[in-house]
Order: sequence, then C-alpha cells, then structure tokens
Amino acid sequence: MPTIGRGRLPATLGLQFGRMRSRTSLGAKLVLIMTVVGLVAAVAVTLLLATIITPSFTKLEDKAIAAHVERTRAALSEYAAELESAVRDYGDWSDSYDYMAHPYTRFERERFSPEAMRSIDVQGMAYVAPDGRIVIARWRDPTSGAERTGMREQLTAMIGQTDLARVLGGRSSGRFFAKIGGSVAAIGVAQVRRSDGTGSARGYVLMARVITAGQISDLLGLDATIDLNPHGGSEAVALGTSKMMIAVPMMGPNGQAIARTQFSVPRDVLLLGRRMLLLAVAGSTVLLLLMLVMLRRMIDRSVLRPLHRVEGHMQRVRVSGSLALLEEDGRRDEIGSLGRSFNAMLRQLKDLRERIEVQSFDLGRSESAVAVMHNVRNALNPISTILSQGIAQRSPVDRATLDRAIAELARGDVPAVRREKLAAFVTAAIEAEVASRQATRRELKIGREAMAHVLEIIGQQQSAAHERPKLEVCDVTDIIARNATIARYSQDASIAFSFPAGPTMVLASRIILSQVIGNLFGNAVESIVARGLGSGSIITSITNADDRVTILIRDDGEGFSTESAAMLFQRGFSTRAHKSGGLGLHWCANSMNAMEGSLRLESDGPGLGAVALLTLHAGDTASLIAAS
Repeated sequence: MPTIGRGRLPATLGLQFGRMRSRTSLGAKLVLIMTVVGLVAAVAVTLLLATIITPSFTKLEDKAIAAHVERTRAALSEYAAELESAVRDYGDWSDSYDYMAHPYTRFERERFSPEAMRSIDVQGMAYVAPDGRIVIARWRDPTSGAERTGMREQLTAMIGQTDLARVLGGRSSGRFFAKIGGSVAAIGVAQVRRSDGTGSARGYVLMARVITAGQISDLLGLDATIDLNPHGGSEAVALGTSKMMIAVPMMGPNGQAIARTQFSVPRDVLLLGRRMLLLAVAGSTVLLLLMLVMLRRMIDRSVLRPLHRVEGHMQRVRVSGSLALLEEDGRRDEIGSLGRSFNAMLRQLKDLRERIEVQSFDLGRSESAVAVMHNVRNALNPISTILSQGIAQRSPVDRATLDRAIAELARGDVPAVRREKLAAFVTAAIEAEVASRQATRRELKIGREAMAHVLEIIGQQQSAAHERPKLEVCDVTDIIARNATIARYSQDASIAFSFPAGPTMVLASRIILSQVIGNLFGNAVESIVARGLGSGSIITSITNADDRVTILIRDDGEGFSTESAAMLFQRGFSTRAHKSGGLGLHWCANSMNAMEGSLRLESDGPGLGAVALLTLHAGDTASLIAAS
C-alpha cells in the first residue's frame, strides 16, 4: 500500500509555495509597477522632447538651407556684377562709340589684344550692331592668348540667339549666364554710347568670363560642382542621412536655368538636434532609473523589510504556537500601527488561551461524559447486531421431521436401504445443529468481548475522570485487529479489512486509543454504507519515522469535500444531514492531543474515500515485554 513520506511532501510544497510567493510578493509587484511607470515615463519624455526639439531644429535647418542658397546667389551675382561693371566702362567710352560708327584696325588691335583682354580678365568679347550684326568677336585662351575659333563661334552663335535689348530691358547694362562650349560663362552686356551722354546708342558691347567649379568653390568656401543639365528653374535640396545636396540655378538670358551650382554641406543643425535629443532622452532615462532605484530602496527599507519582519514573526507563531510579542521599533506610521495592532491581537489571543485552559477542565468533564456514551453506543452496536441475528436465526433442521426419522429408525421392520438413508439424515441434522451452536457460541464470544470493552470504557472513565490519560507502551496492531473484528458486525454491509500482522509499539493509553480507532472504524463503515454499494474495504498501514508512528486508515466510502475538511473536528458537525451529534471526531482529536499525538483527515473529494492519519510516539518493545 502506498504511504505518504513526511519529509518529501512538505519540502516540495515549500518549494512551490516559495516560487508562488516570489511571483506574487508585494515587492515583485511594486518593482513591476515602477518599471512599467518608468518605461511609460521614458517613452512619454522621449515623445515630448522629439515633439519639441525636432521641429525646432528642422526650422533652423530650413533657415540654414535658405542662407546657403542666398549666399550662392549672391556669390554668382557678385561674380557677374564685376563683369557688368567692366563692360559698362567699355560701353560708355567715346572710342567704342566711334568704332561702332567706323570700325578701324587700331582699335581692334589695341582693345582686342590678348594683353588687353587679360587685363580685364575676360576670355570673350564682341561688339554687336543694333540690328544684331556682329561687328567683331574674339575669344582668346587666357594663358597663351591664342585665338580659339571654336569658342568664338559658340559665342557668336549665343549672341545670335539672344535678344540683347530684352536682356537690358531699357537699362544701360545687364548680365546673365550662358553655356558656351562645354563651359559656363558670365556674360556682361552694355550699350555703346558716349561717356558724356551725347548721341544715340550705336549697338552693344559684350564680354564673357568663364566661371569654373573651382572658382565657385573659392567663392563659397565649399566643394562645388557645375551641372550643365539643370532640371527646373528653382533651387533644389536633396536631404541625406548626414549631408544635404543644394543646387542653385544659373539663369540664362531668357530667364531659364542653363546650369546649376551644386554643393553638399553636412546637416550640422539636424545632427546637433539629434545629439541634443539623444542627450535629453538619455539624461531623462538615467534620471528616471536613478529615481526608480532610490524608490525601490526606500520602499524596501521602509515598507517591505518591516512587513517581512511581521510576516516572519507570524510564521514563527504559527509553527511554534508561542504567542511571543513582536519587538516594536517605535515607528509612528502605518507599519508601526500594524505592529502594535498585531501585538494587541497576540495579547488578546494569549488571554483567551489562558481562559480556555482554565475552562478546559470543566468543559472536559461534560464532553468526556458525552464522549463515553458515544463510545459505549459504538461498542454496543455489535452486541445488538449479534443478538438480532441470533433471534432471527432459525434451526437448521425441522424438529418434527427429525423426530419422525428417529421414530422410524426405532422400528425393526424398516428396510436396510431405508434405514441407511434415515441414519445419514439424522447424522447430517446433528452436525448442522452442532455447527449452528458453534457459530452462535463464536458470536456470543464476540458479544462478550464487546461487552467487556464497554465495561472497560466505563471503568477507565470512572478511574481517570479527573486525570490525564496515563501513557503506556501498547501494541497498536493488536488494537486494530480487535476493533476490526468488532467493526465487521457494526452495519449490514460486507467490509474487507486489511492491516499489518507484526506488532508495532506506541506510547498511548490503550483504552483511549482503542476507542479512537473504534470510532474511526465505525465512521469508515458508515461512510461505506452511505455510498450505497453494499460492500467496501478498510485498509490500515503503519509507518515509523523519527521516533514517531503514523497509522493510516483508508476507506473507499463517500469521502468529503475540501470545504468540509476544516470543520470535521468541530463539536456538533457531521457530514451527513440525517445524523446529529458529531462528537466522535471532536473527542478523538482531543484524545489524541492528550496522548501527545495528532489526528488528521484527508479526502480527494466526495465519492473518493477518506484517509485518517494518527500520529503517536513510538513505544519501546522491551518495555512492553517487561511489563507483561
């Protein structure tokens, strides 16, 4: 039969209980709550800072882009303005005015020489008549001074496609950019007229100065390039992860972009904003973490540790049963109030325990008397059953038939065969009568033992009415066997008993322990009968461990629910509605406590049987042999 170990099960339950406490403890909940609050606060602060910082630095970046565009436009305009100023000097010059009227070779030789064009830092130069006819056009290499025919043709083609009057728009001079060959040049245009303002304009003078990516880079202080295939006529910005590309158009004579100046600049403003956001988020997160750590320590020191101290003291009180007071720490907050209230409760419990101990003797008298009557009733039940069976039992052979058989045997004229049959019948009748008498004798003997048990109970009660039970070494196996024999006749049901054969010594009062075991057997039989199956089994096993003997009485009766388990030992409680009293278990538990033992009942639920566990001090076999 399987047994329940004493060390293994509590250790397993304690481990499971510790794990449950670690998951559901107040400290774990507070840490979880603070962690969730910290995460929510960190996310909220991050969103708030991102909402405030990111748009601000986006506006600053837009302003920085606008400043770069404006500075690029100013640099290009300044570059072309220098050329416009130079070409205006040529336009407001009497020699140019006279040349346009009558072109002459000396002017061309002096003013279109490489030295002259190098002195004003231009590569191309042309005079154009009012009707668009090109009077003269030159394009010289700035280094060697040699004439570049291809570039000159490109210059003249550009002039032929440009409405110079529209470019000037009524002004005396103007400027624009043009694509000449594979280069971009700044073009300055001025009307040819006298410096004193007399006479009408006689045409236009035009100068061209090539602008390179290096020159633009020097003007801007950035690494710039020139895109000869512009897209659109406005500035464009391409944003990258760490840099942005800015493109500023270079406007031609018709107001359309002929090229773009491109350069990339680091997104310093945005990167600064990101760094500030990261620093702000990191700072706020670290601050929140520090606050959470400090709150955790404060809660642990001010709340959790005092609560654990109170809980530990409560556990010690529960295990030891000692109502020692909790040491107060003088706190005036809720924790201190809890400790003072707990001590007040312990004082009240101590007073109640003392009162109960004073009243226990008087209460024990009446309770013991009722318990004795209850035990006497249980012991008389088998006697009643035996007497009822004896009264209802009929003779195994009809007396008249037997008398007729004997009379017939007395006659001398009975045939031999008939005489043998009559002799066999009489013999069988006599044997049946003898067997019936022996069975009746055995039952009467059991009834006599039950009656002796009743008398022993009454005698024990009379002799020990005002004394604690005297403990002695007794064989619990023998007590179980006797009570099992009596319990077979307690109810009209077929009960199979199983119990150990060898002796097991315990320290107890033999009479009281017999009453306790008899009560438990009686309850087990009633539970089996109440289940309605007509039969059942009661299995008893005994285990020894650490100078303690545990007796397990297991039945397959109706069992009981978990809710009823806590009330089984209460005075007057019974699991069956038709039965009143409920004193047996109450008396049994008190009796086991008086014998320095314990009684516990367990059940897996209604219909699944029950187990009674009795625990007593182990007895000394040698002492029992000596006492006998």
